[in-house]
Amino acid sequence: MTAKRNGARVTVLAVLFMTSAVHSADALTIDVHRDANCGCCKKWISHLEANGFNVIDHVERDMTSVKQRLGVAPRLASCHTAVIDGKFVEGHVPAAQIIELSKRDDLAGIAVPGMPAGSPGMEVGGTQHSYQVIGLTKAGTDQVIADYPAQ
Repeated sequence: MTAKRNGARVTVLAVLFMTSAVHSADALTIDVHRDANCGCCKKWISHLEANGFNVIDHVERDMTSVKQRLGVAPRLASCHTAVIDGKFVEGHVPAAQIIELSKRDDLAGIAVPGMPAGSPGMEVGGTQHSYQVIGLTKAGTDQVIADYPAQ
C-alpha cells in the first residue's frame, strides 16, 4: 500500500514539474528599454511579469535614439519602448495586445501614444481615460488594434 502511495506522489510531482516546465517554455521574452528615472515604466514591467512575460530590462540614456532605431514614429511615442520578436511595443500597451502582436506578421509594432491614465503602469486612483492601441503596419499605415473606453 505504501509503495502505491509513493508511486502516486511521484506521478503527481512529475506532472506538476512538467506543467511548470511547459508554462516556462511558453513565456514570451520581451526587451524593455526605459529611462532610469521613470516609475511608470517599472510598473508596466510588473504588469508584463504578472502576465507571464520574461522581461529583459535595459536602462537607456537616450530613448529618442532607441525609438528612432526601432522605427517608432513620433506620433506614436510614449515613455518606454519594448521589442518582441523584432517588433516594437511603444508605451503602456496591455499584455493581451502584445500577445496578439506576436501572432501578426502584418505589423511592425504597436503603441499606446502618450501616457493615458488607467493604462497598465499608469493606474491613478481608479481613473481611466480612453485610449487606443495603434498598430503600425509594415506598409506604414496606422490600424486600431484595441479601444479602451474611459471609466
